[in-house]
Amino acid sequence: MTIKKPLVINQPQVGEFIHDLRRALGLTQEQFAVALGVTYGTINRWEKGRSKPSPLAMKKIEEILQEIGQKGTDLLSQYFSEH
Repeated sequence: MTIKKPLVINQPQVGEFIHDLRRALGLTQEQFAVALGVTYGTINRWEKGRSKPSPLAMKKIEEILQEIGQKGTDLLSQYFSEH
């Protein structure tokens, strides 16, 4: 059994990453918040780089990246050197 390392992103890039992912999904901040089970304000803070997703939120984000196929793979390659 292989233990997968959780995704970790640097604070300066978190806003760009969340924004790019949300746009790739074609969602508003409110819609993306509902999809992740967080508030609109949380998404807004992430996109402005004021905070970053919790480990639980990153797990949900990783699941979404896997579900969207090539767009998700491209975002992983762009923001996460481990992938």
